[in-house]
Amino acid sequence: MMADLPDHRMAPMDRWLDARAKLRQEQHLERHRRVSSGHHPVEIQSDGKPLLNFSSNDYLGLASHPDLVMALKDAADCQGVGSGASSLVTGYHAEHQLLERELAEFLQREKVLLCSSGYLANLAVATSLTGKGDAIIQDKLCHASLIDAARLSDAHLSRYGHVDMPALQRRLAAAHGGNTLVVSDGVFSMDGDTAPLNEIAALCLEQQAWLAVDDAHGIGVCGPGGRGSVAAAGLSSAKVPILTGTLGKAFGCFGAFVAGSERLIDHLVNEARSYIYTTAMPPALAASARAALRRVIEDNWRRDHLQELIRRFREGAKHRGLVLMPSDSPIQPMVIGDSRKTLELTAFLREKGYLVVAIRPPTVRKGTSRLRITLNAGHQPEQLDGLLDAIVLAGSHV
Repeated sequence: MMADLPDHRMAPMDRWLDARAKLRQEQHLERHRRVSSGHHPVEIQSDGKPLLNFSSNDYLGLASHPDLVMALKDAADCQGVGSGASSLVTGYHAEHQLLERELAEFLQREKVLLCSSGYLANLAVATSLTGKGDAIIQDKLCHASLIDAARLSDAHLSRYGHVDMPALQRRLAAAHGGNTLVVSDGVFSMDGDTAPLNEIAALCLEQQAWLAVDDAHGIGVCGPGGRGSVAAAGLSSAKVPILTGTLGKAFGCFGAFVAGSERLIDHLVNEARSYIYTTAMPPALAASARAALRRVIEDNWRRDHLQELIRRFREGAKHRGLVLMPSDSPIQPMVIGDSRKTLELTAFLREKGYLVVAIRPPTVRKGTSRLRITLNAGHQPEQLDGLLDAIVLAGSHV
């Protein structure tokens, strides 16, 4: 390896990178990847250390389900690994078509478009439906993919305070000319609360705005049959014309989708650059997602067990004097505030055998660093109790 050079001899970019790294370290915002292994829905090896996993988005415990594994293997034997091209060239396979049809039926939408990630799905929506002269209005706690998509669309972006309906109403009233697209998460990824979708939909209808809901953390978990927060609110496709979701969370698989009318999906196929110019997801993964969809539909016990775990965890926290953010979802955040203390708590829990990742700025607002505790259908009640006891113990040591 090359010896470290004196600062004056370093390349300008290296000096800038070192300065940024130093700033992150001083603010306790440095991030490091850990190598994970294992296929159990709850037990994980993290850098070789066995831990109980309370940081996964695999809410239904499907990521290692034998049906998904077998579907992936069988499809790979027939279809190979990569799709080979973008969907509009030769990458659109029969498994993609079947998955789109089955998801559309499940979600009670006319049509579905598969995307390679939720980031690309949200980018497809914002950049193909809006541009200069249009407006995008978002909740301030929308996912980063929604914020970036709006910025790249060239539409005027405004953001209202989290679930602040009077503020949304004011921004809608101020939007003049062009199309207005209102965007919200269904279930917010870092707070775990659910958007007031009925109120948002009513305001959009009143102002003739379009509503897009990213239900990445709701679909599969809540609502009738696991159809998500939009279905839980009883909202039709007429009131929520644009629905995005992911296959990488409750479905335990990979990829994402946009669901809506046939007109909407045909428009995206023709004009959404993030779809047109991206290699299609591997057909074997689409086959695995189809197996996951069957489990989502048939295994109601997974959602029932998960809801019981959420209830037990919140009651257990209250009994122990621990304060959680309001959330009926598997996302149960505990705000610590200080980034360094949050890291210390995470390290303490790791030593006790629990993986709870520290969430810090810029993912959340300054001063709201937190333990983002996530539950899944593979957890057992005694594991939740053990984690809560460990958090209480950590509080007396950190």
